[in-house]
Parts: sequence; structure tokens; C-alpha cells
Amino acid sequence: MFTRGVRPALTVARVARQQQAGMATLKEIDQRLKSVRNIEKITKSMKVVASTKLTRAERAMKEAKKYGAANNELYNHTSAEEEAAAEGGKKIVYLAVSSDGGLCGGIHSSISRYTKKALAAQPGELAIVGDKPKAQLGRTAADQIKVTFAGVGKDVPTFAEASAIADEILKVTPDYDEIRIISNHYISALSYEANTVTLTSAEALRNSPGFQQYEMEEDVSKDLAEFSLANGIYTALVEGHAAEISARRTAMENASNNANDMMASLQLQFNRGRQAVITTELIDIITGASAL
Repeated sequence: MFTRGVRPALTVARVARQQQAGMATLKEIDQRLKSVRNIEKITKSMKVVASTKLTRAERAMKEAKKYGAANNELYNHTSAEEEAAAEGGKKIVYLAVSSDGGLCGGIHSSISRYTKKALAAQPGELAIVGDKPKAQLGRTAADQIKVTFAGVGKDVPTFAEASAIADEILKVTPDYDEIRIISNHYISALSYEANTVTLTSAEALRNSPGFQQYEMEEDVSKDLAEFSLANGIYTALVEGHAAEISARRTAMENASNNANDMMASLQLQFNRGRQAVITTELIDIITGASAL
């Protein structure tokens, strides 16, 4: 048993420990609040930057779609009867088009999932644009990857980049029958979806009835196929870039909204904790004055 003289000292020590614990908690909440506030400033700035870039990306996409429309017009007028007969023996090259950037939602995962389903339905060789899909697809389809490209998509893609990618693919897989470009198609500023554009080889173009009805002094199917491949890749790069910027803008907006909600919750928690500390100190002062 403690004597009456010792009990007040123990009571004061216990109250001091409680106050220190309360202040430590308030300091932790305050530090976390500052951290979330800084993150909110960053995400808000990134949203503004993405909004600015989106205007340029949409403008470039509208121009690039003209190239894609020309490609579609070409392949829509070539018959696929002979190709369908040799469906089982086709050599298919899948080109997964994305980028190296992050903080843009599920833009890369949509390409990876779509590519995995396509490879499971009909196996083939794989070429990848972007480090993000390369890391994702490398876990399940490492043996099928023939060539990868990095550093594309930091800015609005150019036709020169698309031509370089097309040349490298033709060097690695010169005897392909089809190249299926898998990319994100821009629907609106809030939505996108992965889709496929199929490009046939020069031989398939040359043997198609729609191509043979024109008399030509020399074979131009090879040059036409190479140019069409570069056009298709360019369209996929630019449209995928616009979808990525749009997704990043949406992701940063959601992150900013979540940060604001978290700041409100932490501020309320901080105010309650500070009020509890003040109330405890007032009780101690009143109790001490009554004891005296």
C-alpha cells in the first residue's frame, strides 16, 4: 500500500504519461495530414498537366485516324477467301501497343489481358511496345516475345517512330501471314477499350482477287504492305497515347478527390484529439485546485 503522500505523485505521473501519449498521437496525425496535403497538390498538378496534354493528343489522334481509315479501306477491298482456307497454318504476329508510363489506371492491364486471351485462342509470336505490358506479359508469355520497344509515348508519337517499329518487326518476323495490332481505342475522355486491327502480308495482298484486278507493271504489294503496317502502328500509337493521357487525367482526379476525403477525415480526428487533450488538462487543473 502506498501512503497518502505518494499517491498524488503517482496520479500526476500517470496524467503526464496520458498527455504525452495524446500529444504524440496528435503529432502523428498532423504529420500524416501534411503528407496527404502534399500528395493532393501533386495529383492536382498532374491532372492539370494531363488536361493540357489531352488537347494535343486528341488533335494528333484525329489526324492519325485518317491514316487508319486509308488502311481499313485497303484491307476491306481485299478478299479473305484464300486466307480462311489456310487458317490453321497461319503465322500470326501480335503487336501489343502501350507505353512505359504509370499512374494511368488500368490502361496497360487492358492490353495485357486482351493479348493473353488472343494468344490463348490462337497462338503466335509477340512484339511489345512499352515496358509496362512487357513486365506483365513476360510472366506468362516470355517464350513468345520476339522483340520489345521502350521509350515510345513520352510525347505524341510520330510516324518516324512507327516506321522504325515496323522495320524492326519485319526484320525479326519477315515471313508473317498476319500482324494483329492490339491497342487501346479512344472512345471518349472517360472511356477506352482494347481492340485489334489485322494487317495481312504482302503475299496475301498480292494473291487477293481485289488486288489482282488491277494491272501493274511491277509488284508493289511489298511496299504497300510495309507502308500499311507503318500506318497501322502509327494510328495505334497515337490513339493509345490519347487514351493513356485521358486515363491518367481521370486517375489523378480520383486521387485528388480521395486525398481531399482523407484530409477531411484526418482533420476531424485531429480536432477531436486536440479537444480531448484540452479537456483532460482542464480536468487536471480543476482537480488540483479543488485538492488545494
